[in-house]
Amino acid sequence: MDKDYIIEQLEKRYIEPTKKKRESYIGVEIEMPIVNLNKEAVDFSVVHSVADEFIAHFGFSPCGIDDEGFIYSAENDENGDILSFDCSYNNLELSFGKEKNLLAVDERFHIYVKYLSERFKPYNYTLTGMGINPYRKYNRNVPIQNGRYRMLFHHLHTYKRYHLPMYFHHYPEYGTFSSASQVQLDVDYDRLPVTINAFTKLEPIKALLFNNSVLLGEDEDLYCCRDMFWENSTHGINPHNIGMFDCEIGSQEELLEYIASTSIYCAERGEKYINFPPINIVKYLKSEKITGEYFDGEKYSTIEFKPEIDDLKYLRTFKFEDLTFRGTIEFRSVCCQPFGSAMSAAAFHIGLMDNVEKLDEILRNDRVLYHNGYNASELRKMFVHSKIPDFIDKDALYELAERILDLSKAGLISRGLGEEKFLAPLYTRITKRTNPAGNLFSELSNGHSLEDVILEYSRI
Repeated sequence: MDKDYIIEQLEKRYIEPTKKKRESYIGVEIEMPIVNLNKEAVDFSVVHSVADEFIAHFGFSPCGIDDEGFIYSAENDENGDILSFDCSYNNLELSFGKEKNLLAVDERFHIYVKYLSERFKPYNYTLTGMGINPYRKYNRNVPIQNGRYRMLFHHLHTYKRYHLPMYFHHYPEYGTFSSASQVQLDVDYDRLPVTINAFTKLEPIKALLFNNSVLLGEDEDLYCCRDMFWENSTHGINPHNIGMFDCEIGSQEELLEYIASTSIYCAERGEKYINFPPINIVKYLKSEKITGEYFDGEKYSTIEFKPEIDDLKYLRTFKFEDLTFRGTIEFRSVCCQPFGSAMSAAAFHIGLMDNVEKLDEILRNDRVLYHNGYNASELRKMFVHSKIPDFIDKDALYELAERILDLSKAGLISRGLGEEKFLAPLYTRITKRTNPAGNLFSELSNGHSLEDVILEYSRI
């Protein structure tokens, strides 16, 4: 398999969908920790029972059943909404079918979360809007027993095998207790470079507004540890697979070359998920054979197999701005938010998407964040901490954040759907110069308990 053919297939998978004339839709995914307020491990039998009730009540159809017979994914055939569990039965996810109006998503989110909360309440359980499960230390942080999640868990635990000039953290099970708020938006071919460049430069501001992943009892200065979890794991062995674009994307062709520089670490043969050390996708497809591992029901065994072009469907990156095979960009750097502001992240991105050229102009001409010797990735790493760097003018920073928020609001107003109301919590955060992680510590310092904050962040 030669490189030209591989590049052609990558273009067909990732770039071609953006050329299709289509209406613009919104896809929202919200992961939420399940918290046992008794300070004991979440009982998965309770989770299964509540999920079964939900599925029956809302008429969802099971579409994912684990090796032990439990449902981990179910879909509503009418609207495409999905109830699932991400990595673990400690982490519940609601994914909404594509919509044109964010208010419709919000309405169903309220209905679903209210129902789930009522079913969990008799067990003294709750869902909450935090990016890290605050009671993770009590839980059984084990993966869902199916091929994909078992493989992923295994892949993340192989970090001790590598002797590389990079730091690996010691939380390979992080997927079982970290939760995100993600949005997918359709993107046009002509706007691919500017969209990726502008939103990449926006990442420090997003950290300022949305930080909400605190590893309580450990590095509490880190207000968004989710970045570190991905970057300093086996996912980050190839830095092009995670985080931000550290280079300016000048054209669609350059974006394609960037995709070609990413790595693949798994494939499937029959019903076996196979894991192997990350390898550049072009090199992988040009290889005669690959040696990997699969779970044979009792242990991990070695297997050799020949790469196939269809394996491109297993090429999965975790970029903050991730171009998908659907012709969308998935924005994935925001932590799960308090339920009262659950739609704020999606609204923020939607409002800026149609004004992306203006956003790019604002950030290109900025002198508050940029032109101070640091690139976007370095600034993001600073802004996921509790304190703003000393070289930043704080007043000017929040003025910049408000200017960008105003641009998002203008974009939402032009849609004429009333979605701008979801930005109100972000204006409050700018006024108070805080974010959900900062609010957590303010509440604790004012005498409130962690349980008080968990319940506050669970209110819709």
